[in-house]
Amino acid sequence: QVQLVESGGGLVQPGESLRLSCTASEKIPGIMAWYRQAPGQQRELAALILDNLSTKYADSVKGRFTISTTSRDNVKNTIDLQMNSLKPEDTAVYSCYAEHFGREYWGQGTQVTVSS
Repeated sequence: QVQLVESGGGLVQPGESLRLSCTASEKIPGIMAWYRQAPGQQRELAALILDNLSTKYADSVKGRFTISTTSRDNVKNTIDLQMNSLKPEDTAVYSCYAEHFGREYWGQGTQVTVSS
């Protein structure tokens, strides 16, 4: 059973930055990702990192968010999400996701609030 623990959420003003981190209890060779769910909205993918370490982003965050890992191969247990130029519409609960040997795992989520 993989456990995912997120950290780094908080309250910031528009235009500011935050960095989220997700640590897995095991090394993950597969996909890891950050999803987000705004109040009254469906959960959506923000960014993911594939098993070959390539990355993909939602159109709404491209150019502002960066997903990364310190791993130099595809076996990772920590991913970060650097969020710059935050907007009020980025306000959501951000959850870490991992796919590991055909099973899906989710973290508890961390709140990000962007407000003046």
